[in-house]
Amino acid sequence: MTVTDMWFDPKCPWAWNTSRWLLEVESVRDVTVRFHVMSLWLLNRGRTGLEAWYEEWLTDTLGPVRVLIAAEQKYGTPVLRDLYTALGNRIHHGKQPIGADLYRSALIETGLDTDLALAADREDHDDALRSSHHAGLDPVGEDLGTPAIHVDGAAFFGPVVSPVPRGEAAGRLWDGVLLAATTPGFFELKRGRTESPRVD
Repeated sequence: MTVTDMWFDPKCPWAWNTSRWLLEVESVRDVTVRFHVMSLWLLNRGRTGLEAWYEEWLTDTLGPVRVLIAAEQKYGTPVLRDLYTALGNRIHHGKQPIGADLYRSALIETGLDTDLALAADREDHDDALRSSHHAGLDPVGEDLGTPAIHVDGAAFFGPVVSPVPRGEAAGRLWDGVLLAATTPGFFELKRGRTESPRVD
């Protein structure tokens, strides 16, 4: 069994697609995925030169990661899998506004304490958030964000996929990503994006 760790920000559509791909990989390869929280707000705090639309997009990203970290602190890391799915379905498919109602409905769906929604506006768990964020991103390198994956001693950004590969196609992509990421001296493989993410 290969244990794979992925760091996500729940608002990022690219991370969402990668997470759905990894869950698909679990069904066709001997892989288990553990999810962890990072923060695009934290990653971009203090950066200059961000495009105006992206600065606006970041404004409501801190609340969801605080709720996730608070849930992890109370229930343990495994709870992130289902809570991320509940939040992500609402954000990416339901197009629900990010806020207290979204948090509470996701917490109810996953059987968690709805008072965790209050964490969105508090700094109580920010030290734990920073710790999780840096654990995921520091080994990947500067200026990289989510999706971040750690597997077999390798840490990397990506893959960035749209749409989500399914079945054996997901497994073949996994095989290739794993081979490239664990090859000593391999650093980058990239091409320009030609479309916006189609979330799945």
